[in-house]
Amino acid sequence: MAELWKVKSAEEEFKKEYFFRNREAEENRQRETRAVIRIQSWFRACKVRAYLSHLHKKAVIIQKLWRGFTARAHIRQMVKAAYFIMKMNFYEEMAVRIQARWRGFFVRKYIHDFYARKKYLERLLVNNELMRRELDEIQELQRREREYLKMVKEQTAEVYQAHRLHHLISTKQSPGVFNSPFRPGPHEMELLLREVKYQTPTSLASRHRGCFRDMSDRARPSFSGTSEPLWIKSTRACDLRPKLPPITSKKQQTGNLTSNNLS
Repeated sequence: MAELWKVKSAEEEFKKEYFFRNREAEENRQRETRAVIRIQSWFRACKVRAYLSHLHKKAVIIQKLWRGFTARAHIRQMVKAAYFIMKMNFYEEMAVRIQARWRGFFVRKYIHDFYARKKYLERLLVNNELMRRELDEIQELQRREREYLKMVKEQTAEVYQAHRLHHLISTKQSPGVFNSPFRPGPHEMELLLREVKYQTPTSLASRHRGCFRDMSDRARPSFSGTSEPLWIKSTRACDLRPKLPPITSKKQQTGNLTSNNLS
């Protein structure tokens, strides 16, 4: 009985031990499984990383070779294009030089001949000189004409003034205004009053229109001698007014008759 009790108690102990050992083994098995899984994952990761590193290196090598090939091909194309552009520029420059030489030769020979242009310029200088001389002559003629017209105007004004002041002529009884006893010779107006005859005052514009005198006679004419001055003759010759007949048959008395008798 005691033996049975011992056996039963040993069985209980054995069950507890078995259960304890079995649970411990299960715990160890799970821990070992996790450790194995970790080891396997690390190993597989190492293998994959090594494989990927190997692939990366091979890809880098392939990419390097390909990029070198494409870069060399691109450089060859660039060199060819640059060489082609350089040759075209050289050819264009040579063509421009040839065209410039040919156009210059053609223009100098057929269009703008140097000797013909030289002759043309010489003729142009001669024509310019002739034109300048003609213009100088025309200018001189115009200046002389202006001087002549001015002188004629002044002389006609003096004649008109003498006609207006004819009553101031010197006589034996009255010496006159212009005949001063203190002068060594007679006054110019006095000489003019002696030369002209009395006339009715009229406008100067209608009387002396279109009158011109020889421009070589520039000095004022003298009143010496018995002949009538040339400019008085010209003023009388230029009087183009129509001469009207007298109203009556009676001879017209001149205003200078008395003065001439007195003088």
